[in-house]
Amino acid sequence: MRTTRVTVAALAAVAALTLTACGGEPVKTDAVTQISGQSKAGSATVLDRPFTKPDLVLTDTTGKPWNLREQTKGKPTLIYFGYTNCPDVCPLTMSNIAIAKKALPKADQEKLQVVFVTTDPERDTPDSLGAWLRSQDPAFTGLTGDFATIQAAARSLGIGIDPAEKEADGSVVSMHGAQVIAFSPKTDDGYVLYGESTTVDDYAKDLPKLVKGENP
Repeated sequence: MRTTRVTVAALAAVAALTLTACGGEPVKTDAVTQISGQSKAGSATVLDRPFTKPDLVLTDTTGKPWNLREQTKGKPTLIYFGYTNCPDVCPLTMSNIAIAKKALPKADQEKLQVVFVTTDPERDTPDSLGAWLRSQDPAFTGLTGDFATIQAAARSLGIGIDPAEKEADGSVVSMHGAQVIAFSPKTDDGYVLYGESTTVDDYAKDLPKLVKGENP
């Protein structure tokens, strides 16, 4: 492993920290934060300076308030920002995690928290978000709410997202960073980052360690 120090806009080679138009090409954006970490080709970047878990309260798929810090405290947690109408990156990422999770012992599966925060809250209602996530893993948590609140939380983790926009063909596209951030059950800090190229095998290899709060 080697140490790399890069800005968000330049981290594509390490963890794809660019805005991704689902169904299209990655689009570079202004740097959100500076990241330094130990990178492994194509998979995990262990951060030298972990992220603080956002103080975020949104609405879950049952329509109830959900406090990210309180309800994931002391639990291994993966957080991803995306949207349900994404044709490729978002469903693939969640599917990869769901498949890898099934390889864990039952007790570890129950410990792992996977949180999907929508970047398109206008269309991703609690009901639609819940239905979409159940097709991936019924235990996954889906959150929706005010876009500005979601955007601020994402930016605090070095993830850029833009408001959803309607294309000329009538489709709606949400531009968002495609990384997954793992939070330690020991410190509650986000200490490992994964890009969109991360495979099922990558997650399956790392999840047993992430559940324990260890470096992959």
